[in-house]
Amino acid sequence: MTNYKGYMGKVLFVDLSEQSFHEFPWTDEDRKRTLGGKVMAADILLQHIKPGMKAFDADNWLVITTGPLTGTGCPNTSRFNISTISPLTNIVTSSNCGGDFGLALKRAGYDAVIISGKAQSPVTVHIEEDKVDFESAQELWGLTTGDAQEKLADYPGRLVIGPAGEHKVLYACVFSGERTAGRGGVGAVFGDKMLKAVTAKGTKLPEVVNREKLKDLNVKWTKMLQTHPLTGRQLPKLGTAGLVSPMQAHSILATKNFGAGRYDQFEKVSGEELAENHLVSNAACTTCVIRCARKVNVGGKVVKGPELETLGLLGPNILNDDIEKILLWNYELDELGMDAISCAGSIAFAMELAEKGVHDFGVHFGEKETISQMFHDIAYREGEGNYLADGSKRMSDIFGGKEYAIHAKGMELAAYEPRHAVGQGLGYATSNRGGCHLNAGYMVVVEGLGLDVDSLTPHGKAALAIMFQNLMEAVSACGSCMFTSYAVLPGFLIAKPNLFATKLILTCFPYVGPVVNLLSHFTKVPKINIPLLPHAYAIKYATGIKATMASMLTWGAYGYNTERISNIILGQKAGADKLPKRLTEELQDPNNPKTKVPLEQMKKVFYRARGWKDGIPTWHRLRSLHIPIDRAVYDAAVAAATAPEKEEG
Repeated sequence: MTNYKGYMGKVLFVDLSEQSFHEFPWTDEDRKRTLGGKVMAADILLQHIKPGMKAFDADNWLVITTGPLTGTGCPNTSRFNISTISPLTNIVTSSNCGGDFGLALKRAGYDAVIISGKAQSPVTVHIEEDKVDFESAQELWGLTTGDAQEKLADYPGRLVIGPAGEHKVLYACVFSGERTAGRGGVGAVFGDKMLKAVTAKGTKLPEVVNREKLKDLNVKWTKMLQTHPLTGRQLPKLGTAGLVSPMQAHSILATKNFGAGRYDQFEKVSGEELAENHLVSNAACTTCVIRCARKVNVGGKVVKGPELETLGLLGPNILNDDIEKILLWNYELDELGMDAISCAGSIAFAMELAEKGVHDFGVHFGEKETISQMFHDIAYREGEGNYLADGSKRMSDIFGGKEYAIHAKGMELAAYEPRHAVGQGLGYATSNRGGCHLNAGYMVVVEGLGLDVDSLTPHGKAALAIMFQNLMEAVSACGSCMFTSYAVLPGFLIAKPNLFATKLILTCFPYVGPVVNLLSHFTKVPKINIPLLPHAYAIKYATGIKATMASMLTWGAYGYNTERISNIILGQKAGADKLPKRLTEELQDPNNPKTKVPLEQMKKVFYRARGWKDGIPTWHRLRSLHIPIDRAVYDAAVAAATAPEKEEG
């Protein structure tokens, strides 16, 4: 139980091997230290993982967590998180989702559920307040995500995998409604555990400390989100698809396996094209006031439309200008249960291997007739699809082409080409879970897609990346949508780019690194809060935990460092924060020597500001954040991470 409001006060532990369950101990000290969400999950995993543990071990835990704002009525707070060891990267992954499962889990009386072990045959776990039932999923096994959820329609909260998860595609997803826990292969871990689905239902609701103040805040917060240039205008009007055109303008639209940053036919796959000729309606996650999701018609059926990543990576990045095909492919990927980013990145890499005469997988740049069949072959691990099911890093280990296998730590990059957004490149490399734009700190939002800060200078990018990484970590821990963090950027800097004040601020922006570092590293110094960050006020009014801008950044730093040291324990080597040579050594623009990612230069500043040495948190940094790790465990992990690589043969 808990003395804090906002939480349900219980964490459920489920053992699939024994088909048993019990309450997992989680104290108010733990709640105050981690807040919730992915930071809570990172803390739980750190206390459990051991060197050499792998994703498909029975003892690998799936940790599904909510945030303290989930279910409190705050805008855009229906998010939940799934963390585990990733089969794609062999390190910790966290996958965030906007479906209804998190809300249903709290109504069942739990803040989180931990799933361990392996079932002997396909199983569905039903969670309903004080009882947990294990039901055979034999009739669900083999069904697509849509068909499986239809069979489970009586349950308001549903998590399911599709055929890709069942066949352990290393980037298989978990679905809740039409929303996806998409990255890192959490669906493959479900499949390995023979876990087809988890459901939740109940009638409980979280209490809050001050309902009137929270209600008043929510009115103001909603107004702020609905009037901000990004969350009130761009996202509702065009969704994330609206980023295609500005990405083209700023040369950050990944094209032909990240060989370029611009695509001549971009307008055919843009947000404007989607809105004008294919949009049926807007849609939203529960509690969302932004409504950025799209509904489109595919084969006479109204389904979820593609996000920016799908449009970019199955459009320009494979030289395809047919948006109707992308609408179809987006639906097919969802039904099969696969991450569009990693799947599309693996296909683009396969296309380049074929173009260079290395190996022909049956897919080629500019050709679209074979893509749907390739999706099927990947999901069922048939033919050449079996190679692509393991991702581009493992493909490059077999066939070569490492310099243009576009991934970081084994995870394929999102659609933002970083040679014209070098801060985003730094974020990709230092992201704990691999080539993720969000765990990277989403630096492109200041490098052209929101603010227009100099995208080619390395100055200030390390400090900004750290601050945004920590902030987004904390926002996620609340149970909030990452898009709510956009409103931290003053609207006039976006809406009025020609103002003298705007130009002056953006010109000075890269040179405020030392000030930003004070906020990010010495987070106990400023005990202030800002109206642009309502999350801190909401935490106080909902839970009673005192929260400020400083404590938000501290929770974020705690989570980021906890995941990083967990990765080191799992075997990540020092110096693992890398990008492929295409992005760090080849110029995007042959006439501009700045159009490559100056990664090593930025990493030195980043590590110093983070309190890391060669990508590893120092003991002093971990202790300053009160991260619970034994010194002997830490020393052994660091020794293994810094030991010279053994020569083969």
